[in-house]
Amino acid sequence: MGCDRNCGLIAGAVIGAVLAVFGGILMPVGDMLIERTIKKEVVLEEGTIAYQNWVKTGTEVYRQFWIYDVQNPQEVVANSSKIKVKQRGPYTYRVRYLAKKNITHDPENHTVSFLQPNEAIFEPSLSAGTENDTWTVLNLAVAAAPHLYPNAFVQVVLNSLIKKSKSSMFQRRTVKELLWGYKDPFLSLVPYPISTTVGVFFPYNNTADGVYTVFSGKDNISQVAIIDTYKGKKNLSYWPSYCDMINGTDAASFPPFVEKTRVLRFFSSDICRSIYAVFGAEINLKGIPVYRFVLPSMAFASPLQNPDNHCFCTETVISNNCTSYGVLDIGRCKEGKPVYISLPHFLHASPDIAEPIEGLNPNEDEHSTYLDVEPITGFTLRFAKRLQINILVKPAKKIEALKGLKRNYIVPILWLNETGTIGDEKAEMFRKRVTGKINLLGLVEITLLSVGVVMFVAFMISYCACRSKKVK
Repeated sequence: MGCDRNCGLIAGAVIGAVLAVFGGILMPVGDMLIERTIKKEVVLEEGTIAYQNWVKTGTEVYRQFWIYDVQNPQEVVANSSKIKVKQRGPYTYRVRYLAKKNITHDPENHTVSFLQPNEAIFEPSLSAGTENDTWTVLNLAVAAAPHLYPNAFVQVVLNSLIKKSKSSMFQRRTVKELLWGYKDPFLSLVPYPISTTVGVFFPYNNTADGVYTVFSGKDNISQVAIIDTYKGKKNLSYWPSYCDMINGTDAASFPPFVEKTRVLRFFSSDICRSIYAVFGAEINLKGIPVYRFVLPSMAFASPLQNPDNHCFCTETVISNNCTSYGVLDIGRCKEGKPVYISLPHFLHASPDIAEPIEGLNPNEDEHSTYLDVEPITGFTLRFAKRLQINILVKPAKKIEALKGLKRNYIVPILWLNETGTIGDEKAEMFRKRVTGKINLLGLVEITLLSVGVVMFVAFMISYCACRSKKVK
């Protein structure tokens, strides 16, 4: 009887040890299976989870606009006063709802080329008013005239046309006109062929962004979704040296197995440059653990603060010898127009930039840009892209509408918040096909290991106790 009991205890300990060993062995095997599955599913080829969501996003993407309504236009024109603004909005549009088109696979280079169609649909239920709401805003054509035509004689001619059209530094425009375009009365009088339609995002509807060529990741998963060329170029031809390079993805996804220490680089055609985000926090999004990566203030810092930005300083007057920060001159990719981009309300900008403007209230929570990335797959499951469009206005002695100015203004026109969050249905599918399986495998591994260790220890204690009694 004692022998049978000892044999049973020994057998139990052996079983526990086997379970513990099996659990320990299963861990690296399970990790290997997870890695293999993820590497297969994130490749941009037909049949994968990544490709299905890449061709046409399952996330509803909205672009909200807030318009800066100028409260004291006559004061500014006459006395070069500070510009007082009130933000009006949001005016919300649904965007990025069309599938990518002209998709072409190159099996030799393991790349995929495509166009991203542009289309915007107004969403009245998500807006503070209608597209016909009218506000006082900067006159885009008048403000740009002295930049595009610096010659004094040409400016005299332009001045006569501005006066004849009864245009001024400011104008009244509807939301729809300001965003998507209107026929400008001043430009309509110019006696040679030029585009007479002006709008912050003109043209947009019925156009497409690209051609993009990205790596599929088929031969190298660490390159999946990374942009190889944009419009056939590896460099933008706007900026000097390495600032001109197209780096990273389009931010919809990143190579898998994202670590907190990784810097996520992505290209944005809106700002004509590549930019980056750094880890900010761990967040639970609809039951899915994600890493939040944020656009750091150093991305818009002056060259004194961030030497990597030295090639974005293309002039010394407006930038105060490259000491100002928080705005980026993108005129080179906007046909020479004096367009500057920043974060909303000049968040993280130097005081001299915002000093001539009253009514701004920068707020980190409302005005920062972030990406919520699922770290195993690299998929972006939620994002908020926030940007402000500004126009540089300088005094111009030959143009009456601007000759009363005594300083330079970087005038905010509007700011936008483009957001997208994975839908409930897609989130459930993601949990089942990705995180659910990973969690289940992890639970099995831990359970086997834990049960095995407990059984081994318990049976060994019992065996020792039994042997102790027998000796007595």
